[in-house]
This record gives sequence, structure tokens and C-alpha cells, in this order.
Amino acid sequence: MGTVSKALSLLTYFSRSRTEIGLTEMVKLSGINKATVHRLLSELLQHGIIEQTAEKRHYRLGPALPILGSLREAAVPIREISKKVLQLISDLTGETSHLSLLRNELLHVVSFAYSSRHGTRVTMEDGTQITFHSTSSGLVVLSFSSQDFLKKMLSKPLQKHTSLTEINSKKIEKKLLSFRKNYLAESISGFELDVHSLACPIFDSSRRCIGAVAIAAPVSRMDTSSIKVTTSALRKAAVELTNSIGGVFPEDFKNLNFNE
Repeated sequence: MGTVSKALSLLTYFSRSRTEIGLTEMVKLSGINKATVHRLLSELLQHGIIEQTAEKRHYRLGPALPILGSLREAAVPIREISKKVLQLISDLTGETSHLSLLRNELLHVVSFAYSSRHGTRVTMEDGTQITFHSTSSGLVVLSFSSQDFLKKMLSKPLQKHTSLTEINSKKIEKKLLSFRKNYLAESISGFELDVHSLACPIFDSSRRCIGAVAIAAPVSRMDTSSIKVTTSALRKAAVELTNSIGGVFPEDFKNLNFNE
């Protein structure tokens, strides 16, 4: 891993629940030696990617990131565009919807929407990192990824989040064939018990899968009728989001009737 990659990898340890990280903690999280971590953090600090708190001298995300984010939104405003689409499918299905995007080798939630139809719902957080092997979003992205990327992701130690999480890479690859054929992936209690999720892929102008749009609901509410409604809503949302950024679906997509 190059110097830039190492420095950027440190940013992945920040989250909504871990907004500040000290040097010692970052060393433990990254597994990189202290001198190197300090050097990398100093570089990020110099460019405003991170900043230090006055009290504890802990590190947190810096002012340069919102600026870069706004420039990205101005060029390809998929996050802003997705808000309306996500709310529409949440209102239609009565469940939680979310958009996740691929950044290097990580998949993150960038936008989500809730429905007010039910008292209980699956909750989300912006910036949450999604695992590839245990979520419908991750699985559908893997379905349309290169063999090199697929092998790399599945060769890593796969965490068993619940008793139903599939960690056998061969079995996962077999499922991906069906997901690829249908442009739809499914996960039942793979990441969180009693959560049933479905996801469709989103593509860029080079037909590269860059993320997924998904619905997550309590298992008890995902009956045959709900799955049919959800599948239709997700497919239409995937088309709208892909088109909105000038994306193009693979050739075999045209052979499927996504209006069913």
C-alpha cells in the first residue's frame, strides 16, 4: 500500500460514533507503527483533511472534506438527487431505504430515508461502512465487480455478524450468480438479526457498478406481496439514479422487464 493509500485508510476509522481518535488509538485500529501513523496524520493535518482538538489533541475530520464534498456534489450530485428518490420508495414500501456508494474498496451509506407508516423500522446512519458479504448492497456490488475485486474481498476474513451470516466464500459466489442475473440481491439477517434487505445496483457511464440502492425492513413484514412491491420500487429507483448521473446499465439489462 502506497503512502497516499495508507493516509487515506486512516480516515475510514472515523464514524458517527467515533468522531475523535487519539494517536495511540489510531495505532491500534490501523495496525501501523506509531511513527508512521504520526507522519501520515501530520500530512493529513497539513492539508486540512483532519484537524486536532484543542483539549485532548485528538484528531477529527477537517474543514477540507466538506469543501471537497460540495465540489463533488456540484459535479455529480447523486447524494442530493437520491434524497427525493429514496423518500419516494420509502413512502411506497413503508420501509427504510438507503443509497450506498463504492469508494476505493469500501462501501458507505451516503443517504437514507424513513417511512412514517410503521412504529418500528430499521435505522441507518450517514457514513456507515457496509460489509460486502453480509448485506444486500454489498452482495449486489460484488455481483457486478471484477473477478479480481471479488476474490480480494472474499479472501479477507469474513466476520460473522449473526448466526445466519454466510462466511463461506464458495457459497457466496454461487449466490452472486443469481443476483447478477436478476440485478437484485437479498440478505436475510446477514448483518443484523431480523432484518430483511433487498438491493439493486447503480452504474456509471462506463457501466461500472458504483453502489446500490436498497430497502431494509423487519423480517416479519417482508411477505411475498411486500417483496414484489419492494423489488419493483428498487429497480425503478436504480434506473432513475443511474440515468441521473449519466450512467449506463450492462447490455443484458435490456432483456429484463423491470416494470413487473
